[in-house]
Amino acid sequence: MQPYDPADIVAQLNQLKLEHRDLDAAIDRLVADLRMDELQLRRLKKRKLLIKDTITRLESRLIPDLDA
Repeated sequence: MQPYDPADIVAQLNQLKLEHRDLDAAIDRLVADLRMDELQLRRLKKRKLLIKDTITRLESRLIPDLDA
């Protein structure tokens, strides 16, 4: 397992959370538009889910391993 810097992970998490919020806003605007592009909507939602998964994975790296 490679060593990691928690500060780097936190910085990456902040960037991903910002992008996730931006995507959420973009999806909301697209849904409100009567001429919405379904393909673009699906791509944005897929990207949002990918970011959420990455956020979850990074957050789990910040939790210290406890030997039971």
